[in-house]
Amino acid sequence: MTDSSWLAPRHTKIGPRHAVASGHYLASAAAHAILDAGGNAVDAGCCAGMALAVLHADEVNFAGVAPIMVRTAAGETVTIDGLGTWPAGIPADLFMREHAGTIPIGLLRTVVPAAPDAWITALREYGTMSFGQVAAAATRLAGDGFAVFPLLAEGIAMRSKGYERWPANAAIYLPEGRPPRVGERFVQADLAHTLRLMAAAEERVAGDRVAGLEAARGVFYEGEVAARIARYHEENGGYLTAEDLAGFRCKVEPPVSTRWRDLEILTCGPWCQGPMLPQTLLILEAAGLDGLEHNAPDYIHLVVEALKAVFSDREHHYGDPNFIDVPLERLLSAEHAAARAAAIDMERAMTGLPEPLFGVAQPLPRASDATAPSHIGEGGAPVLGEAEPKEGGTSYVCVVDRWGNSFSATPSDGASTSPVIPGTGVVPSLRGLQSRPDPAHPSGVAPGKRPRLTPNPAIAVGDDGRAIPFGCPGGDMQVQAMLQVLLNHVHFGLDLQQAVNAPRFSTWSFPNSFAPFEYLPDRLLLEDRFPAETIADLERRGHAVALWPPFTRDAAAVEAIVRDPNAGFVYAAADPRQPASAIVG
Repeated sequence: MTDSSWLAPRHTKIGPRHAVASGHYLASAAAHAILDAGGNAVDAGCCAGMALAVLHADEVNFAGVAPIMVRTAAGETVTIDGLGTWPAGIPADLFMREHAGTIPIGLLRTVVPAAPDAWITALREYGTMSFGQVAAAATRLAGDGFAVFPLLAEGIAMRSKGYERWPANAAIYLPEGRPPRVGERFVQADLAHTLRLMAAAEERVAGDRVAGLEAARGVFYEGEVAARIARYHEENGGYLTAEDLAGFRCKVEPPVSTRWRDLEILTCGPWCQGPMLPQTLLILEAAGLDGLEHNAPDYIHLVVEALKAVFSDREHHYGDPNFIDVPLERLLSAEHAAARAAAIDMERAMTGLPEPLFGVAQPLPRASDATAPSHIGEGGAPVLGEAEPKEGGTSYVCVVDRWGNSFSATPSDGASTSPVIPGTGVVPSLRGLQSRPDPAHPSGVAPGKRPRLTPNPAIAVGDDGRAIPFGCPGGDMQVQAMLQVLLNHVHFGLDLQQAVNAPRFSTWSFPNSFAPFEYLPDRLLLEDRFPAETIADLERRGHAVALWPPFTRDAAAVEAIVRDPNAGFVYAAADPRQPASAIVG
């Protein structure tokens, strides 16, 4: 029997037409208003995504990244990478040659900002509304402000030293020379101005929605905003140029589609960590889940060992497929899953990161001391030996509309380790911190190459017509949390919200995706809602166990929707680990 004592006082929302779930209740409310006004899932999702760039101001930047998945009612699924590339002029060996193999804080970690183009691409190809309509909520929230909530207050306070580095950052995030307090009004006037400039350009193009969207885009990538960004980089030793901005377009690609039981698991490609999700499911299927009790030691151990194997595959093989040959078909094969499953010892944890089963093994970073004092950083990773926390980053939104379209997006990028461009309110994407400094690594730096991204929205589609868009913030915890919620719901049969509420666990026995890429062999973190005997059993098997507080955001915060055409309802869940909200109608 599953222990229900951990259930939070939050229940699955059920509606007859449409649903939205996002990382902040005001973003969900804005998206739901779009749905009620006749907009589709893409209109509503882009509305919420831009609003999250205002509301989760320390974790999502309007000029950051925004990978998107859209599944139409007709059954077509596409991914919009929403991920910028390294500037054309940056030397591939810059960080090895001049920065001792590190990616320093500041402009040098900048890649082309992709989120604005991602939202506009989604609207142009699959939406029905204008930029001004869907950006109205974000513009209002930025200009008028909103009440600071605990997660925002804590994040800014934790990273205050970072915001102090640049006057433009401090003016936004430390407006009275200190971090804002819960309940105070948080205003982003320059960001509101940027959004109004884009909407005004659109309004000048009468009667043509697509031309209007392109005009809004042009302000950011070729007009006033682009000029400010390029000039700041030129004057301050950055590499991002006007040509990089003007020539950028997000890549629209088919998803990675993997069969698991009666579901098609749809993810973005190996330019992000998305394929890890189906890889892990296939290994668990090969190993066998039947008979394992939910969140009991055998189950936790098996999932963790499977995840370690897939983190190994990510480390040694994943990267931008436009630059490297990612053996994705082999990694997602039954033979590879069986080989990985066969290597799992149910009585003993693997030590460190498993070896790759084929190809070139990449050198691993120096292992950090898993017993050293630590604080919890991005995605729950224990941060060792750093003077300050890691960069904040990421939120999530999913939407299903009355026509059966689904939307899943994971916007991201913080603002404490790279400068705000004065007068714009934005930090051009600092996602270069997820590339490896060594260009020889599969995810290494190269001009025009995408970093290997952690944000990875997903959609699962059932043979019975179910559609399940889901995702979360959390860095390297994202896939781990998404996997657990999916298994909680599909394998163990938990109600959708209960599947989200359930206590989580995570391995950190791999090089972290964020510079400086800490490697914590054998580290296993669990929310402090597991029985003492479970923890003791896991330690007996060789896991170095540490505990999170209950319902910590460090264990990620999954939002999910299930559209069940047979029942005629949509079901939505929002994670109590953040100020998320699910709204149905």
